[in-house]
Amino acid sequence: MPFGKTPEPTPDRVAVALAKIGLALRTHAWDEAGRRGLTPTQGQVLTIVRARGALRIGALAAELGVTAPTVSDAVAALEAKRLVTRRADPADRRATEVRLTPAGHDVAGAAAAWPEAIAIAVADLDAAEQAVLLKGLLGVIRALQRSGRIPVARMCVTCRYFAPDAHPGSDHPHHCRFVDAPLADGSLRVDCDDFEPAEEEQAQDAWTVLAQIG
Repeated sequence: MPFGKTPEPTPDRVAVALAKIGLALRTHAWDEAGRRGLTPTQGQVLTIVRARGALRIGALAAELGVTAPTVSDAVAALEAKRLVTRRADPADRRATEVRLTPAGHDVAGAAAAWPEAIAIAVADLDAAEQAVLLKGLLGVIRALQRSGRIPVARMCVTCRYFAPDAHPGSDHPHHCRFVDAPLADGSLRVDCDDFEPAEEEQAQDAWTVLAQIG
């Protein structure tokens, strides 16, 4: 069949492109973890704690989409390797938080090299292309969350503080009520420490507005 006669649907092409990036990330994670005598789960624990700071076992399990016992086993192994420590949570002395040791920071930094390489590649796009890419990926993440395929991400668009198109016609059309500041499309966050989930109706309305101004 001549080229272009039976074009592959665009969603399928996007899925293949994302799969290639995902494969590269997984391969790097496996290789990096293996070189350091770690399992992929142990490597992911280090990477998440490096990015987010001290976390409880339950929070780590939610981030990874695995069970708490699986994370507990990984953390115990990392403790034995002196890459993490567990300390009492200042907010609740009955609970413990997982923290990186200096050696753990070094290992986690090496594991994060590929995501940083992707960020550099995205930086080669112009600002408008970056904003479009980010908005599209947020929509994909949202769809995967709603289908239960991935854990809930702490995104602007599903946060109760997010007000879409609050400043129409501006370069920064959206607004974050938590910090009381306008936001550009390219500033929308995928993972925010100040995230508080919106009611489903509010989140759906936000997606509807974003789609209309896209």
